[in-house]
Amino acid sequence: MFNAVGIMMDQSGGKSFVNAKQVAELAGVSRSAVSRAFTPGASISEEKRRRIVMAAEQLGYHVNHLARGLMGVPSGIVCIVVSELDTPYQSRLVRRLVEQLQAEGRIAVVLAASVAASSLQAALTRALNYRAEATVVLSGSPSQSIVRTCVESGQRLLLINRDDRMEGTYNLRTDNEMAARTALHAFLRAGCRRLAVVTSQARTPSLVAREEAFRAAADGEGLDVRVWAQGPTGYASGLAGAKALLAGRDRPDAVFCVTDLLACGFMDGARQSFGLRVPQEICVIGFDDIDQAEWEAYRLTTFRPPLDEMVRQVVDLVVMPNGSLDVSRESLLEPTFVWRSSVRPAHAEA
Repeated sequence: MFNAVGIMMDQSGGKSFVNAKQVAELAGVSRSAVSRAFTPGASISEEKRRRIVMAAEQLGYHVNHLARGLMGVPSGIVCIVVSELDTPYQSRLVRRLVEQLQAEGRIAVVLAASVAASSLQAALTRALNYRAEATVVLSGSPSQSIVRTCVESGQRLLLINRDDRMEGTYNLRTDNEMAARTALHAFLRAGCRRLAVVTSQARTPSLVAREEAFRAAADGEGLDVRVWAQGPTGYASGLAGAKALLAGRDRPDAVFCVTDLLACGFMDGARQSFGLRVPQEICVIGFDDIDQAEWEAYRLTTFRPPLDEMVRQVVDLVVMPNGSLDVSRESLLEPTFVWRSSVRPAHAEA
C-alpha cells in the first residue's frame, strides 16, 4: 500500500522507493513507456507522457539514474574528478560546472582525488561504475590504461588544463606558454633581471607547463631562473619559498608564482621575514586571479583563466549528441593579464 505522500510501505511497515512498474500500473501503460517519458527526445505521445507524469507525481516517483545507465539509457550523470578541491580556483571552477550542468538537466557527481596517479585512477574507475555519460578531469595525470578503459566504455572524457594530448579525449586548456612569456616581459619592462619561479611538488601538467615556459622564455633572453618547488600548492609553500629564495645575497628581484596562493604566501614572507617592499624591491606575479589577489594586502598582478568560456565549452561538449564529438580537437583558451600593483611600471626606479 501507499501512504499519504506516495511512499510504498512494505509488509514489515518499512519504506521503499516507488519503482517504474508501479507508475506504469497506475498510469495504465507499459514499463517501457515510463522509461521513454523520462528520456529526453524519446518517442511518446504527449497524452501518454502527461498520464505518466501525473502518476509519478502522485506516487512520489523519481528516476533511478544508476539503473538507467545499467539498461543502456543515458544516465544524465557527469562525474567531475578534482584534486585540491579546497583551493579557491578549483572550488570556484567546480561550483560553476555543477551549476551549469544542473541547469542542463545533468547530475554532477564530484569525485575527490589526490594528485597521485593511483588515486585518480580509482576515481575514474568509480565513474565507470556510475555509468556516467561523461567524466571531466580537472587535474592530475590519469594513466593511458584507464583513459583507454573510459573511452572504450563509450564515455566522454574531457581533460581540463593538461598540456599533453591523450588519444580519445577532448582537451581544454589555458595557454600557459603565453602567460609565462607575458610575465617575463612584464618583469623585464620593470627592470628586473634576477628571476625565480615558485611552484610546488604537485607537478600537475599545467603547473609544470608554466614553470617550463617561463624558464624557456628567460633562456631566450639569456637569463637564468632559480626554481623553488616544495610542498603542496598552497599559501604555506609560498611562504617557505620566500624564506628559502630570499635568505642569500643573490636574492631574486622578480618571482613568478605558478598560482596565486603561492604568490600570497611569498609576498607575506618577503615583507614580514625580510622587510622587502613589493614592488619597489621585488616584483611578484601569480596565476588564477582568486578573490584574495584583489585584497588590499596583496593587489597581486596575475592571470585570470577564462572560467566562463571553459565552463560553457565543457557543458556544450557534455550535451552534444553522440557521434558528434571530435576527440582529435582541443581548445586553447587565453588567460587575461590582470595588472595590479605587485609589479613596478616600466622602467620605474626601485
